[in-house]
Amino acid sequence: MTLKLVPHDDPILTTPCLEFNFADPPFDPIEFAKEIVAFMYERNGLGLSSNQIGVPYRLFAMRGSPQNFVCINPRLIHTSTERVLLDEGCLSFPGMIVKIKRPSEIRVRFQLPNGDTQTHKFTGITARVVQHEIDHLDGILYFNRASRYHREQALRRWRNIS
Repeated sequence: MTLKLVPHDDPILTTPCLEFNFADPPFDPIEFAKEIVAFMYERNGLGLSSNQIGVPYRLFAMRGSPQNFVCINPRLIHTSTERVLLDEGCLSFPGMIVKIKRPSEIRVRFQLPNGDTQTHKFTGITARVVQHEIDHLDGILYFNRASRYHREQALRRWRNIS
């Protein structure tokens, strides 16, 4: 499969993704996991959701240490009350940086490419990447999480450079 980013105005980016069905998989999740991780690295991304490459299932890849994560059917099960305001970018909107306030700590339940279910706690930038990618899977564009002021400021700057 040759992967490529869909255009920033493709409706797949604002459409909630479908659950990935391990009982009747639309493709081999282990092979796809390898491909999406490789593509994420080619594009120098911290994370990449499947709908960004035209695949409408709840799946994303994320850089991690000591290993990368491929999360299938992820669900946020806890978010901290502490919020942190930081700049965010997105491979689907190159050059658009937006200040967004997000929970600093989260707990997520997801399936691995082999179908096993895990629950992980993420903090800091990793928590932010997970939330950004889950938003993609829910059809939410990251700049819509920003305050009106920060969103309009970022969109204005982005239109001037793109």
